[in-house]
Amino acid sequence: MTFLQFLSILRARKWAALAVFVLVVAVTVVLSLVLPKQYRGEASVVIDVKPDPIALMGNPAAVLPSFMATQVDILTSDRVAQRVIRDLKLADNPQLRQQWQDEAQGRGTLEQWLADALQRQLDVKPSRESNVVAIGYKAPDPRFAAALANAFAQAYIATTLELRVDPAQNFRKFFDVQTKDARESLERAQRKLSAYQQQKGIIATDERLDVENARLNELSSQLTQLQAIAAESASRQGQAQGAQADRLQEVLNNPVVGSLKADLARADARLHELGARYGDNHPQVIEAKANIAELRGKLDAETRRVTGGVGVTNTINRQREASVRRELDAQRAKVLRMKAVRDEGNVLQREVENAQRVFDNLVARLNQSALESQSNQSYANMLSVAQPPVEPASPKLLLNTALAVFLGLLLAVGVALLLELADRRVRAPEDAVAALGLPVLGTLPGPRAKRFIPGNRALPTPPRVVSLPAPYREA
Repeated sequence: MTFLQFLSILRARKWAALAVFVLVVAVTVVLSLVLPKQYRGEASVVIDVKPDPIALMGNPAAVLPSFMATQVDILTSDRVAQRVIRDLKLADNPQLRQQWQDEAQGRGTLEQWLADALQRQLDVKPSRESNVVAIGYKAPDPRFAAALANAFAQAYIATTLELRVDPAQNFRKFFDVQTKDARESLERAQRKLSAYQQQKGIIATDERLDVENARLNELSSQLTQLQAIAAESASRQGQAQGAQADRLQEVLNNPVVGSLKADLARADARLHELGARYGDNHPQVIEAKANIAELRGKLDAETRRVTGGVGVTNTINRQREASVRRELDAQRAKVLRMKAVRDEGNVLQREVENAQRVFDNLVARLNQSALESQSNQSYANMLSVAQPPVEPASPKLLLNTALAVFLGLLLAVGVALLLELADRRVRAPEDAVAALGLPVLGTLPGPRAKRFIPGNRALPTPPRVVSLPAPYREA
């Protein structure tokens, strides 16, 4: 369809289109004038996202995109509506009660019916770029609309405070019970530690374990030294019992042995001198040999006496080593027992410390919950108070008329096109070509077409379409 065809259709169906247009505009204007006026009261609240002065921390949920949506859901919830009903005492209004009886016929409750009715007229719009929420309410009475808007804002603030305080009160009760249990656990742990310390004789400044450790270290050092001495004495005893007993340091350093050796050396020298002078059978030679034998016996006896002292010294060293070893074992067992006692005491001490930390944390949480449960400040505050509006919010005559003109034009054009589809007529050469499939040779003016006469106005003559039949078109 070309634009000229469209204009020809509108020209042909102008009265029907005009009727539809006038009807739509007239109905809209009449309804706008007849419908009762609705006034919109609007209040606004601001959401504070600053750190909480009690908790000393910010609200992390306030930065989430869903936070403002949550606030809108709270504002439109039944809890806020029920609070508005209680604050304004709407349930005590006999007219509202009678209206509920007429409309709901006693089904449900009056409070729920009122809440649904209030929520239908409530309009909540959060700001896109700030934490401000606009609360609007429509009503026929401007003062009632402003009062309801303010009531919803106040009920929302009170509800947010309840949502904050009620869990804090529950937490306070919970932490109160837990704190009492923690206090009893701490007292039991302290009594157990005190009884154990009294039983084992442990005091706060007990240094006996350090003293016993020092003595254990001293005994260990003594044992090491005695083991070295005993090993040396055992080696000397073995040397004394062998063929090299005369080479012992004790034997070499003994003055009696030294004197006997000197005498023996002189006797040997005299024996050689006498043997060379008189021979082996001379009485003096025999006497010298006897003297040497006696000196050798004395030397052997003295050597045995000295080496016997080495054995005694080795025995004494062994006994001292065994004694120190026994003392070391006893001291080690004593230190182990003291360490076991101290470790058990440390375990009890740690139990007391853990119980103390748990108790301190619970007391801190209890105090925090108690402060939060006593808070009377919400994170939502009143920003602007609704005032009774002067101009009605609806119906708006100019806006409705403009919309009616636009919709009327659309409906008028649509009706004209529908009528044309129901009763299709040839109104232009293009319509003849589309309907008959024949080419157009020319158009003749109709009876009402304007004929042009020089010096006079043109007379109306409708055009007539002329076309050839199919045989002539083929020729």
